[in-house]
Amino acid sequence: MVYHNKLGTQLERTERVQLLAGKIARMLGADAAQAERAAWLAKADLITGMVGEFPELQGTMGRYYALHDGEPAAVADAIEAHYRPRFAGDRLPEGAVSAAVALADKLDTLVGIFGIGGAPTGDKDPFALRRHALGVLRILLEARLPVPLDALLQDAAAGFESAKLPATAAGDVYAFMLERLRNQLKDHGYAPDEIEAVASQSPTRMDLVPARLDAVQSFRKLPEAASLAAANKRIRNILRKADAQTAPASEALLQEPAEKALFASVRALAPKIQSGIDALDYGGALHLLAGMRAEVDRFFDDVMVNAEDPGLRANRLALLGQLDGLMNRVADISKLAA
Repeated sequence: MVYHNKLGTQLERTERVQLLAGKIARMLGADAAQAERAAWLAKADLITGMVGEFPELQGTMGRYYALHDGEPAAVADAIEAHYRPRFAGDRLPEGAVSAAVALADKLDTLVGIFGIGGAPTGDKDPFALRRHALGVLRILLEARLPVPLDALLQDAAAGFESAKLPATAAGDVYAFMLERLRNQLKDHGYAPDEIEAVASQSPTRMDLVPARLDAVQSFRKLPEAASLAAANKRIRNILRKADAQTAPASEALLQEPAEKALFASVRALAPKIQSGIDALDYGGALHLLAGMRAEVDRFFDDVMVNAEDPGLRANRLALLGQLDGLMNRVADISKLAA
């Protein structure tokens, strides 16, 4: 059976999905053998008379056939569940084995069709790639699966050895899914600038996105938030115009009390903010920034960044670069500026 004339047979596709399902299952700490077995059998019911007559029973019949043949319940359930979610609001696959097979099936479709130039255009989406992308995002987000999306896409692309997909296939799918993520998060009530603060950083762990968004919402309620967001936006503009290097600032070159105070604040807070991020305490990490407002405001009031001395100017730009990096470890707070 031909799957697609540019992507080979259904057998070749099944072999790709089987290998990918096993990889994902191992990432999740699930039974890889059961995931691979379910992926191997997932499309078998497509050639049966029952599914040929009633296509809407694909997966459902596969589950019954698998149970009849003595397959483990987890394998049979995964065969039925790998099509989920079939539509908006549909339930997700239950259990790590089912999730692994569902993700593998959808990721293979997305990367393969994108790789041969079949990305959706306008209202045309013959391969239901938007639905597949949303399905992957929902599984990762709502089931809180701790696997990086970029790695999943790279693994999916690696399976297409004979098809010779372009090197950009996985990245193109990621960009497409990031747009779907933005739309999905709007439906969950997040403000556009809050979404952009997180999405603009190209997150790979979808399970951590809600926590980052909640931290951004909490941060913007602080009295210092608006001032720090505006300052971060100003910093971005200065660095972009100056085409500044990323070398760290030298304490020996600091002259003004305000820049010394800011340097000390950045150095003191950096490990604390990183500790909060490592502990997934994104709200706490962002709240630590509030304590820097006085030093940041004083720096811009008292210090001439574009000093005539090239070394002094470069060092001040380097300090702003360090501050920018510290401010944006959780989210790009400059997106919150009016």
